[in-house]
Amino acid sequence: MIQLSHIEKIYDSPSGPVRALKDISLHIEKGDIYGIIGLSGAGKSTLVRCINLLERPTKGTVVVDGQEITAMSDSQLRAARKNIGMIFQHFNLLSSATVYENVAFPLELAKTNKDVIQKKVTELLELVGLADKADQYPSQLSGGQKQRVGIARALASDPKVLLCDEATSALDPQTTKSILELIKDINAKLKLTVVVITHEMQVIKEICDKVAVIQNGLIAENGPVLDVFINPQQPITKEFISVLMSNELPAGFDRSTISKDPIPNSVMLTRLTFIGAETDEPVISRLIKNFDLNVGIVFGQIDHIKNVPFGRLMVAMEGRQMEIDHAIEYLKGKNLKVEVIGYVARHDSASD
Repeated sequence: MIQLSHIEKIYDSPSGPVRALKDISLHIEKGDIYGIIGLSGAGKSTLVRCINLLERPTKGTVVVDGQEITAMSDSQLRAARKNIGMIFQHFNLLSSATVYENVAFPLELAKTNKDVIQKKVTELLELVGLADKADQYPSQLSGGQKQRVGIARALASDPKVLLCDEATSALDPQTTKSILELIKDINAKLKLTVVVITHEMQVIKEICDKVAVIQNGLIAENGPVLDVFINPQQPITKEFISVLMSNELPAGFDRSTISKDPIPNSVMLTRLTFIGAETDEPVISRLIKNFDLNVGIVFGQIDHIKNVPFGRLMVAMEGRQMEIDHAIEYLKGKNLKVEVIGYVARHDSASD
């Protein structure tokens, strides 16, 4: 649906050229909710604005729905942009226009018949939950309601792609959740391809199918969200994920005392990652039943990534090394991610 090939963006500045984007290539499939996450200044907003050519790439090509928009004339580009809706962090509503008029605005620019406009705007306000706000002005609305108006306006031209540039950054957590649910609902009902720009991993976790992590104008890592959460490769990705699911050892365990090799009077710490149905498996009870070991839960957490259960356990195992080795092999055969952290001397462990 969207193919970015070798995108570069260079800005001129008083101190010389600034490379905001550096040879970025991404493929976004039709119907996906694709997240692009990065810190402030990483280049994520520049990247999303290259998709509809609000920013024209210095190099590279952008193909949307089979059309190379980087090769289009101005008139062709204006027509192509009707297939690409966009919502913004600060809503960009017309303050002197009503909710109805804000949503109708792009249709009026396109000289759409008034009866068609009325039908379309009414349907869209119903879709975003603002049917009773048509005659109100933006100043009378909450932040979440303003963003709903922005979403309805972005959908007015029946786009195939919806770009969301930090669409929830100005909202409180509860409102953010409702807006993300609305975006998921729109994606499902209208079969839109959605690109979500954010600096919050919570947003990625809630609604995205795939994610690209951008750092210093480069794609550091990308792939299905579950894969990235389970097995992050780059420090920046691990940093984002740690906000939601920490990899740090709980209080009472000093990483400096951990040995990769068995030591006398020690417990072995292991981190287990579960996905989907595996989160319901009685792993600990089976370890205790099948192996001559003392097994304790040091830390546990279960969450969801776009409705898929995702959990982590940190367990401490104590016993003969042969039994520990067999237990680890057993766990690896259970479709879990098994990470052996190391051995901690018994008198240093949190259970004392």
